[in-house]
Amino acid sequence: MKKAQLAAVLGASLSLGLGSAYAQDAASLVPQTKDKVAQPGGKLPNPVDIKIVKVIGDLIDPVNVVCPKDGTGRRFVIERDGYVRIVDKDGKIQSRKRAFLNISDTTVSSFLEQGLYDLEFHPDFKNNGKFYIHYSDMWFNGDSFIVEYTVDKDNPNKADKESVRVIMTIEQPYANHNGGELAFGPDGYLYIGSGDGGWEGDVLDAGQDLSTHLSKILRIDVNTSTPDRAYGIPADNPLLTPKTLMVLFGVSEEAFAAIHPKAKPEIWAYGIRNPWKMSFDSKTGDLYIADVGQNYWEEINFQPASSKGGENYGWKHMCGTHPFPISKKNAPTVGVLPISEYSHKDDGICVVGLGVYRGTKYPSLDGTYFVSDWGSGKIWGMQPGAEGKWVMEELANTTLMPTGGGEGEDGTIYFTTATANYGGPVKPSDNEKGALWMIVEADKVPEGAEEIPLDPKS
Repeated sequence: MKKAQLAAVLGASLSLGLGSAYAQDAASLVPQTKDKVAQPGGKLPNPVDIKIVKVIGDLIDPVNVVCPKDGTGRRFVIERDGYVRIVDKDGKIQSRKRAFLNISDTTVSSFLEQGLYDLEFHPDFKNNGKFYIHYSDMWFNGDSFIVEYTVDKDNPNKADKESVRVIMTIEQPYANHNGGELAFGPDGYLYIGSGDGGWEGDVLDAGQDLSTHLSKILRIDVNTSTPDRAYGIPADNPLLTPKTLMVLFGVSEEAFAAIHPKAKPEIWAYGIRNPWKMSFDSKTGDLYIADVGQNYWEEINFQPASSKGGENYGWKHMCGTHPFPISKKNAPTVGVLPISEYSHKDDGICVVGLGVYRGTKYPSLDGTYFVSDWGSGKIWGMQPGAEGKWVMEELANTTLMPTGGGEGEDGTIYFTTATANYGGPVKPSDNEKGALWMIVEADKVPEGAEEIPLDPKS
């Protein structure tokens, strides 16, 4: 059986469930047919009315915001050129000179899709002070580096740069589609979003190639290591193939389908084009993957908490529910379909996931997954609906350009915006300044706060 055929069979044969807060049949919420995939224009089962409030401006190409949930209420803003700055609970931000972390001397960021991508705190950060960053390294021609640091023992608002430990590197053949997202799952393992390596159209055929880290969601254990790796491989990663004697007859097809001698053991899921942002639901453990599309469609993939991994999300055979290239006729459906998609013609050009709200301050937002688009400024809410189909409703139409989002200590959804001068080459500091925002219930806007108009076209 050819590799692409084998990958399709594996993707189609997965047993998927759903750990969702919404009481629906588990299998019905995982689209297996195109008519189950949501598009904008729906009406959420649980109504949501929001406002967008500015937290702070004057940021240099901010691309994400993360919170350690250590009781301090701090928000850490990632600036693309290599800075991490803290916004304290009172809304005051560190100067660049006093930044929590500054790796601008080793970060290449002349092109929008390169730079410091993300920061993620260790699940036991409050006790061990460890955190992880993902960035494009200047000295290695833009290759992706995942690196561990520890907070300075004498200053909780400063990283100890001497504590640096390289966890993993991923060779990048081109300057785009590097992915970059880091996220710790409820299992304590680190998940890494890795794009297809760049140019366009997956010219490397990385999506369906299990022998490369590109175009994958990776899953590693940062708490262990081996002589040849600074991390461990979880024993239940789906594509591990233990060394064994060859037996030709009397072996089931299922057993043969599980043999992948050339597969990278870090792979958790594949067939992903460019997972710029992904996030776990902090209550259910479900994983949402906002996968940036090619020329026509953007998609949001969903992996239930009950998943055992190994999903094939279809790229480059598929982009959303559509074949690639779009002109292909009578093309088969490959892999697990997304829960939603939207077109470049109507709704935007670059999907950016913001996260699931799980706080108590804004109860009407509970369980809603917020997703945005960098090109159009639109923000949607998503919830499971009737008959196994998700619902996607436009909640805001703004002039903002969202770049990343995260969940605050109290569950508040924060997001960053930046124009970023796509394509460069320009120094990030020369671009129009970015900002940090938060999503609130429409009737709970803080007094004196700066709001963004939600429908500037009307």
